[in-house]
Amino acid sequence: MGIKVAKFGGSSVADALQIGKIKRIIENDSDIKYVVVSAPGKRFKDDSKITDLLYLCKTHIDHKIPYEQIFQVIHDRFISMEVDLGVNVNIADDLKEIKNEIENGASADYIASRGEYLNAKLIAAYLGFAFVDAKNIIRFSDRGKILEDVTNDSINRVLTESGPAVIPGFYGEKLDGTIKTFSRGGSDITGAIISRAVGAEVYENWTDVSGFLMADPRIVDNPKPIESISYMELRELSYMGASVLHEDSIYPAKVADIPINIRNTNRPEDPGTMITAKPNAASNQVVSGIAGKKGFIVIGVYKSHMAGEKGFIRKLSGIMEDNDITIEHLPTGIDTMSVVIDNRMVNGRLDEIVEDIQRQLKPDTLEVVHDIALIATVGAGMAARKGTSATLFSALAKAGINVRMIDQGSSEMNIIVGVDEKDFDKAIKAIYNAFEA
Repeated sequence: MGIKVAKFGGSSVADALQIGKIKRIIENDSDIKYVVVSAPGKRFKDDSKITDLLYLCKTHIDHKIPYEQIFQVIHDRFISMEVDLGVNVNIADDLKEIKNEIENGASADYIASRGEYLNAKLIAAYLGFAFVDAKNIIRFSDRGKILEDVTNDSINRVLTESGPAVIPGFYGEKLDGTIKTFSRGGSDITGAIISRAVGAEVYENWTDVSGFLMADPRIVDNPKPIESISYMELRELSYMGASVLHEDSIYPAKVADIPINIRNTNRPEDPGTMITAKPNAASNQVVSGIAGKKGFIVIGVYKSHMAGEKGFIRKLSGIMEDNDITIEHLPTGIDTMSVVIDNRMVNGRLDEIVEDIQRQLKPDTLEVVHDIALIATVGAGMAARKGTSATLFSALAKAGINVRMIDQGSSEMNIIVGVDEKDFDKAIKAIYNAFEA
């Protein structure tokens, strides 16, 4: 096989024991040439992530609260890891330098990035790989936008010279020389960017789960694993909260048509989930996954001859824009239109929004429904399989669930239903059982 890029998340690099598992994975696969690592995550339930502690240091400094005790926890953990791994990279000197930078007013991005930086140095030494600092290969504009061409050129030049290497995820460098981080979970993005630049055959994303499951295991008992899923299907499920992978990390791999393999560091024998550009044509699976979120409001607008009134949708969208609210869905009928919005964005302004709608659109009636949950049933096979919608709605009817809203995308890859929040778990179980019975 060709080159593989492997990214290991926080739980996979939390301590020396987990890092030992990484070494065995890499020793058993000579195709893995480049390794991207996160900062150490939680070792046990009540433990702290290193990145959280680093952000906490910054918060304490900003509020003129002593931070030294928190930094000491970070210091001791990395010193302990260096000893446990049996390497010597003078991590104490790096920690001293970082503390000096913090005291001299270092930015939040710089402080937060140091978990990945220190961890990558330790892991590179342990694996016998080169350490390549992400600031030397991941380039941002001064406005914080990734510079794709410059980044690709830097990656190819530096990694060609380095040979097998470990790269810290989550950050890069702006043109002015300052550190810039991605959003939280951004090590996934680093791995995808490097995969694209080196033309990887596969981008392996190692975490603490064996890929995606068809439904939330906290709701459905032993849901089936998803063996293969397309980028588009994953996007639909991720939007509804079924996220193992940082959403933005999909784009670089998708553009380069590089499969992403979600793997489990603790169970490397499991094949995980393969994410590909196109759905698996050989699969007989109708539904790939079911996911949902709570906390929505539906505003139903009813007006006679609405369909013939020019600009109605534009005006309704404009009202939401004026109130800085994103429209989640906009199901429509001949004389009806429902706007689905996230309750968190309303922020106590619902009466004002309703008043704006009544004043500008003059509806015959207007109904507001609170505490709505949205559930997406996603699958590339749905469009070609007759009776999919009948199966779904029959299952909900048999379970005694009232469907408050229906929305289907033009790709016919997903059906979204709105149900009362109290029926959320029951609805997901009903849909899952209907397609997996």
